[in-house]
Amino acid sequence: MPDAAVTAGEAPAVDAHAHIFAAIPFAEDAHSRPAYDYPVEAYLADLDRHGITHGVIAAASLFGTCNDYTLAALDAHPNLRGTVILPPETGAPELRALAARGVVGVRLVWRRLAELPDIGAEPWRGFLRRLADCGLHVELLAGGARLPALLPQFAQAGVEVVLDHFGVPSREAGAACAGMDATIRAVQDGRAWVKISAGFRLAPGVAEACTERLLREAGPGRLLWGSDAPFVNHETQVDFAGAIDLYRRLVPDPETRRAIDRTALALYFK
Repeated sequence: MPDAAVTAGEAPAVDAHAHIFAAIPFAEDAHSRPAYDYPVEAYLADLDRHGITHGVIAAASLFGTCNDYTLAALDAHPNLRGTVILPPETGAPELRALAARGVVGVRLVWRRLAELPDIGAEPWRGFLRRLADCGLHVELLAGGARLPALLPQFAQAGVEVVLDHFGVPSREAGAACAGMDATIRAVQDGRAWVKISAGFRLAPGVAEACTERLLREAGPGRLLWGSDAPFVNHETQVDFAGAIDLYRRLVPDPETRRAIDRTALALYFK
Protein backbone atom coordinates (compact mmCIF):
# COMPACT_ATOMS: atom_id res chain seq x y z
CA MET A 1 0.00 0.00 0.00
CA PRO A 2 1.65 3.26 -1.05
CA ASP A 3 2.25 6.11 1.36
CA ALA A 4 -0.26 8.16 -0.66
CA ALA A 5 -2.95 6.21 1.22
CA VAL A 6 -1.98 8.21 4.30
CA THR A 7 -3.56 11.60 3.85
CA ALA A 8 -1.84 14.86 4.67
CA GLY A 9 -4.66 15.66 7.07
CA GLU A 10 -5.33 14.47 10.57
CA ALA A 11 -4.59 10.81 11.24
CA PRO A 12 -5.79 8.15 11.81
CA ALA A 13 -6.29 6.56 8.42
CA VAL A 14 -6.34 3.01 9.82
CA ASP A 15 -8.36 1.62 12.72
CA ALA A 16 -6.43 -1.53 13.64
CA HIS A 17 -8.84 -2.88 16.26
CA ALA A 18 -12.63 -3.09 16.19
CA HIS A 19 -15.29 -5.77 16.57
CA ILE A 20 -18.36 -6.38 14.43
CA PHE A 21 -21.30 -8.66 15.17
CA ALA A 22 -24.90 -9.17 14.13
CA ALA A 23 -27.17 -12.08 15.04
CA ILE A 24 -24.24 -14.26 16.09
CA PRO A 25 -24.76 -16.76 18.94
CA PHE A 26 -22.63 -16.14 22.01
CA ALA A 27 -20.11 -18.72 23.12
CA GLU A 28 -21.03 -20.58 26.29
CA ASP A 29 -18.17 -18.92 28.19
CA ALA A 30 -18.75 -15.39 26.84
CA HIS A 31 -17.68 -12.89 29.51
CA SER A 32 -20.11 -10.26 28.16
CA ARG A 33 -23.33 -10.45 26.15
CA PRO A 34 -24.08 -7.09 24.49
CA ALA A 35 -27.80 -6.55 23.97
CA TYR A 36 -27.23 -4.90 20.59
CA ASP A 37 -25.63 -5.54 17.21
CA TYR A 38 -22.72 -3.65 15.68
CA PRO A 39 -22.93 -4.75 12.05
CA VAL A 40 -20.23 -4.09 9.49
CA GLU A 41 -22.41 -1.36 7.94
CA ALA A 42 -22.42 0.57 11.23
CA TYR A 43 -18.66 0.18 11.56
CA LEU A 44 -18.03 1.38 7.99
CA ALA A 45 -20.30 4.37 8.66
CA ASP A 46 -18.20 5.23 11.72
CA LEU A 47 -15.02 4.97 9.66
CA ASP A 48 -16.47 7.21 6.95
CA ARG A 49 -17.74 9.74 9.47
CA HIS A 50 -14.23 10.22 10.82
CA GLY A 51 -12.30 10.00 7.56
CA ILE A 52 -10.75 6.61 8.30
CA THR A 53 -10.12 4.64 5.13
CA HIS A 54 -9.11 1.19 6.43
CA GLY A 55 -10.22 -1.07 9.27
CA VAL A 56 -9.09 -4.27 10.95
CA ILE A 57 -11.62 -6.55 12.62
CA ALA A 58 -10.36 -8.25 15.78
CA ALA A 59 -12.02 -11.59 16.45
CA ALA A 60 -14.20 -11.34 19.55
CA SER A 61 -13.94 -14.18 22.07
CA LEU A 62 -17.64 -13.64 22.85
CA PHE A 63 -18.46 -15.69 19.75
CA GLY A 64 -15.84 -18.42 20.03
CA THR A 65 -14.73 -19.89 16.71
CA CYS A 66 -17.74 -18.50 14.81
CA ASN A 67 -15.89 -16.48 12.15
CA ASP A 68 -18.52 -16.46 9.41
CA TYR A 69 -19.70 -12.89 9.90
CA THR A 70 -16.18 -11.48 9.85
CA LEU A 71 -15.26 -13.51 6.78
CA ALA A 72 -18.34 -12.29 4.91
CA ALA A 73 -17.39 -8.71 5.76
CA LEU A 74 -13.85 -9.25 4.46
CA ASP A 75 -15.20 -10.77 1.25
CA ALA A 76 -17.43 -7.74 0.66
CA HIS A 77 -15.12 -4.90 1.69
CA PRO A 78 -11.54 -4.78 0.38
CA ASN A 79 -10.63 -1.97 2.79
CA LEU A 80 -11.05 -4.36 5.72
CA ARG A 81 -8.78 -7.03 7.16
CA GLY A 82 -9.41 -9.28 10.13
CA THR A 83 -8.28 -11.90 12.58
CA VAL A 84 -10.12 -15.10 13.45
CA ILE A 85 -10.25 -17.58 16.32
CA LEU A 86 -9.32 -21.13 15.33
CA PRO A 87 -8.53 -24.43 17.02
CA PRO A 88 -4.82 -25.26 16.96
CA GLU A 89 -5.46 -28.33 14.84
CA THR A 90 -6.32 -26.11 11.84
CA GLY A 91 -4.28 -27.17 8.83
CA ALA A 92 -2.22 -25.16 6.37
CA PRO A 93 -4.71 -25.41 3.45
CA GLU A 94 -7.45 -23.74 5.53
CA LEU A 95 -5.02 -21.11 6.81
CA ARG A 96 -3.92 -20.26 3.26
CA ALA A 97 -7.54 -20.03 2.14
CA LEU A 98 -8.33 -17.66 5.02
CA ALA A 99 -5.33 -15.51 4.20
CA ALA A 100 -6.57 -15.20 0.63
CA ARG A 101 -9.85 -13.79 1.99
CA GLY A 102 -8.19 -11.02 4.01
CA VAL A 103 -7.42 -12.79 7.27
CA VAL A 104 -4.12 -11.51 8.67
CA GLY A 105 -3.82 -13.46 11.91
CA VAL A 106 -5.30 -15.67 14.58
CA ARG A 107 -6.40 -14.06 17.84
CA LEU A 108 -5.52 -15.77 21.12
CA VAL A 109 -7.70 -14.40 23.90
CA TRP A 110 -5.86 -15.74 26.92
CA ARG A 111 -6.31 -12.93 29.42
CA ARG A 112 -8.86 -14.77 31.53
CA LEU A 113 -7.35 -18.26 31.34
CA ALA A 114 -6.28 -19.73 34.67
CA GLU A 115 -3.67 -21.88 32.92
CA LEU A 116 -2.10 -21.17 29.54
CA PRO A 117 -1.60 -23.81 26.85
CA ASP A 118 1.90 -25.20 26.39
CA ILE A 119 2.81 -23.53 23.09
CA GLY A 120 6.08 -25.47 22.96
CA ALA A 121 4.18 -28.76 22.60
CA GLU A 122 1.71 -30.14 20.08
CA PRO A 123 -0.75 -29.17 18.80
CA TRP A 124 0.36 -25.57 19.43
CA ARG A 125 3.94 -25.93 18.21
CA GLY A 126 2.82 -27.12 14.79
CA PHE A 127 0.01 -24.57 14.64
CA LEU A 128 2.33 -21.64 15.25
CA ARG A 129 4.73 -22.94 12.62
CA ARG A 130 1.87 -23.21 10.12
CA LEU A 131 0.74 -19.66 10.91
CA ALA A 132 4.21 -18.34 10.19
CA ASP A 133 4.50 -20.38 7.00
CA CYS A 134 1.17 -18.97 5.78
CA GLY A 135 2.15 -15.37 6.52
CA LEU A 136 -0.22 -14.99 9.47
CA HIS A 137 0.55 -13.54 12.87
CA VAL A 138 -0.72 -14.14 16.40
CA GLU A 139 -2.91 -11.39 17.81
CA LEU A 140 -2.43 -11.80 21.54
CA LEU A 141 -4.58 -10.60 24.41
CA ALA A 142 -2.97 -11.81 27.62
CA GLY A 143 -2.21 -10.22 30.95
CA GLY A 144 1.02 -8.27 30.91
CA ALA A 145 2.46 -10.39 33.72
CA ARG A 146 2.47 -13.36 31.36
CA LEU A 147 4.37 -11.68 28.54
CA PRO A 148 7.90 -12.24 29.89
CA ALA A 149 7.33 -16.00 29.56
CA LEU A 150 5.11 -16.00 26.46
CA LEU A 151 6.86 -13.63 24.07
CA PRO A 152 10.19 -15.52 23.91
CA GLN A 153 8.26 -18.71 23.19
CA PHE A 154 6.45 -17.11 20.26
CA ALA A 155 9.77 -15.79 18.98
CA GLN A 156 11.28 -19.25 19.23
CA ALA A 157 8.33 -20.62 17.26
CA GLY A 158 9.09 -18.11 14.50
CA VAL A 159 5.68 -16.44 14.51
CA GLU A 160 5.13 -12.68 14.68
CA VAL A 161 2.91 -11.21 17.38
CA VAL A 162 0.59 -8.20 17.56
CA LEU A 163 -0.13 -7.27 21.16
CA ASP A 164 -3.57 -5.87 21.93
CA HIS A 165 -4.27 -2.95 24.26
CA PHE A 166 -0.71 -1.85 25.13
CA GLY A 167 0.08 -5.45 26.07
CA VAL A 168 -2.40 -5.16 28.97
CA PRO A 169 0.05 -3.56 31.43
CA SER A 170 -0.15 -4.00 35.17
CA ARG A 171 -2.64 -1.64 36.79
CA GLU A 172 -0.22 -0.94 39.63
CA ALA A 173 3.12 -0.66 37.81
CA GLY A 174 1.85 0.56 34.43
CA ALA A 175 4.69 1.32 32.04
CA ALA A 176 7.30 0.14 34.54
CA CYS A 177 6.01 -3.44 34.73
CA ALA A 178 7.85 -6.58 33.60
CA GLY A 179 5.26 -7.10 30.87
CA MET A 180 6.11 -3.77 29.28
CA ASP A 181 9.82 -4.60 29.54
CA ALA A 182 9.16 -7.85 27.66
CA THR A 183 7.02 -6.01 25.12
CA ILE A 184 9.79 -3.52 24.40
CA ARG A 185 12.32 -6.34 23.95
CA ALA A 186 10.04 -8.17 21.51
CA VAL A 187 9.39 -5.01 19.52
CA GLN A 188 13.08 -4.13 19.37
CA ASP A 189 13.83 -7.66 18.15
CA GLY A 190 11.52 -6.99 15.20
CA ARG A 191 8.99 -9.75 15.90
CA ALA A 192 6.15 -7.80 17.51
CA TRP A 193 3.82 -4.82 17.16
CA VAL A 194 1.77 -3.10 19.86
CA LYS A 195 -1.69 -1.57 19.61
CA ILE A 196 -2.39 1.76 21.23
CA SER A 197 -5.98 0.74 21.85
CA ALA A 198 -8.59 0.65 24.62
CA GLY A 199 -6.72 3.15 26.77
CA PHE A 200 -10.06 3.92 28.41
CA ARG A 201 -9.97 0.44 29.94
CA LEU A 202 -6.72 1.12 31.80
CA ALA A 203 -6.13 2.82 35.14
CA PRO A 204 -5.75 6.61 35.01
CA GLY A 205 -2.38 7.65 33.63
CA VAL A 206 -1.34 4.18 32.46
CA ALA A 207 -2.14 4.74 28.77
CA GLU A 208 -0.18 8.00 28.81
CA ALA A 209 2.87 6.45 30.49
CA CYS A 210 2.85 3.39 28.23
CA THR A 211 2.49 5.46 25.07
CA GLU A 212 5.39 7.68 26.08
CA ARG A 213 7.63 4.68 26.71
CA LEU A 214 6.59 2.88 23.54
CA LEU A 215 7.26 5.93 21.40
CA ARG A 216 10.59 6.55 23.09
CA GLU A 217 11.89 2.98 23.03
CA ALA A 218 10.03 1.37 20.12
CA GLY A 219 9.05 4.21 17.81
CA PRO A 220 6.02 4.49 15.50
CA GLY A 221 7.34 1.79 13.17
CA ARG A 222 6.03 -0.86 15.56
CA LEU A 223 2.88 0.85 16.85
CA LEU A 224 -0.73 0.63 15.69
CA TRP A 225 -3.88 2.47 16.73
CA GLY A 226 -7.26 0.87 17.30
CA SER A 227 -10.60 2.27 18.41
CA ASP A 228 -11.87 -0.90 20.16
CA ALA A 229 -15.34 -0.08 18.82
CA PRO A 230 -18.08 -0.70 19.85
CA PHE A 231 -16.54 -0.31 23.33
CA VAL A 232 -18.17 -3.34 24.95
CA ASN A 233 -18.98 -2.69 28.63
CA HIS A 234 -17.93 0.96 28.22
CA GLU A 235 -20.56 2.13 25.74
CA THR A 236 -21.80 4.94 28.00
CA GLN A 237 -18.29 6.22 28.71
CA VAL A 238 -16.70 6.44 25.25
CA ASP A 239 -17.73 6.67 21.61
CA PHE A 240 -15.83 6.65 18.33
CA ALA A 241 -15.05 10.36 18.44
CA GLY A 242 -13.87 9.99 22.03
CA ALA A 243 -11.55 7.12 21.12
CA ILE A 244 -9.95 9.27 18.42
CA ASP A 245 -9.65 12.22 20.79
CA LEU A 246 -7.87 9.99 23.32
CA TYR A 247 -5.45 8.82 20.63
CA ARG A 248 -4.65 12.38 19.62
CA ARG A 249 -3.96 13.27 23.23
CA LEU A 250 -1.68 10.26 23.62
CA VAL A 251 0.10 10.95 20.32
CA PRO A 252 -0.23 14.70 19.74
CA ASP A 253 2.27 14.96 16.88
CA PRO A 254 0.49 14.57 13.49
CA GLU A 255 3.60 13.26 11.74
CA THR A 256 4.00 10.53 14.35
CA ARG A 257 0.38 9.53 13.82
CA ARG A 258 0.94 9.40 10.08
CA ALA A 259 3.95 7.16 10.68
CA ILE A 260 1.73 4.85 12.77
CA ASP A 261 -0.73 4.76 9.86
CA ARG A 262 2.09 3.76 7.51
CA THR A 263 2.99 0.97 9.90
CA ALA A 264 -0.60 -0.31 9.87
CA LEU A 265 -0.90 -0.12 6.08
CA ALA A 266 2.37 -2.03 5.65
CA LEU A 267 1.38 -4.73 8.13
CA TYR A 268 -2.25 -5.30 7.16
CA PHE A 269 -2.61 -4.15 3.55
CA LYS A 270 0.66 -5.19 1.92
